[in-house]
Amino acid sequence: MARKAEAIEDNVGGEFFVDRSCIDCDLCRQIAPDVFARSERRGQSFVARQPARGEEHRALMALVTCPTSSIGTRTKHDARAAARAFPEPVVGNVLFCGYASDASYGASSYLIRRPAGNVLVDSPRFAKVLVDRIAELGGVRILVLTHRDDIADHAKFRERFGCERVIHRADVRTSTLGCERIIDGDTDLADDLRLIHVPGHTRGSIALLHRDILFTGDHLWATADQTGLEAGPEVCWYSWPEQLKSIAKLADVRFTHVLPGHGRRFAASDPEAMRAAVRAVTAT
Repeated sequence: MARKAEAIEDNVGGEFFVDRSCIDCDLCRQIAPDVFARSERRGQSFVARQPARGEEHRALMALVTCPTSSIGTRTKHDARAAARAFPEPVVGNVLFCGYASDASYGASSYLIRRPAGNVLVDSPRFAKVLVDRIAELGGVRILVLTHRDDIADHAKFRERFGCERVIHRADVRTSTLGCERIIDGDTDLADDLRLIHVPGHTRGSIALLHRDILFTGDHLWATADQTGLEAGPEVCWYSWPEQLKSIAKLADVRFTHVLPGHGRRFAASDPEAMRAAVRAVTAT
């Protein structure tokens, strides 16, 4: 629960607030950008403007998603509709799960709805409301873990849905030794599911290509203004030169959308525009 006594001084007065436990995951600012902003002074989110009529639902969705329960209200609100708003449609048959986990530092996870079986990309928090909604949508057949950092409650999802968990061998740790499928390189899981080994952020980082959508984990994401792509050596745990090579490798892959674990989403007008955006990252 967010604590009023710990509310960040930058918050504007009113009902919603953010407290000092915020880890700057950025999700509240993505979900309700008219309400939340980033304090450059503190490196944390804060309430820049109280929700106007019709905006409270999005603010409550941000509250539900917050991995550290850093968002609070000064009086009690009915958040049931916001809690059931996830998974939320993003593009095509892909939905954003919300319910981020502190164990994954607030990483985004996604559900791909497919007739052949749904795919969960990285693990959200194992919250009953979310799990019940995923069950209503057909459950989970495959759980792709893009790298070792964003595994969160993967074991609980395996227990609940009996899904096959997939991870690269280089990122297997004690908690993922039991994963049902451990890969060593680029792998096709199905005609519409291609795993691409992209070492850099971690040695075993993988991206998942589904149709024209690339799920990139912590490998590649949009710039703050969402006009291009970027990656950063300051959050590269294995090898920055290897990460640049892996990004260059993606220039040969055809896609138009990037859905990352951390960072903003990016959409290009066509595959050629995406290819240019990818190449611009390695050219800097």
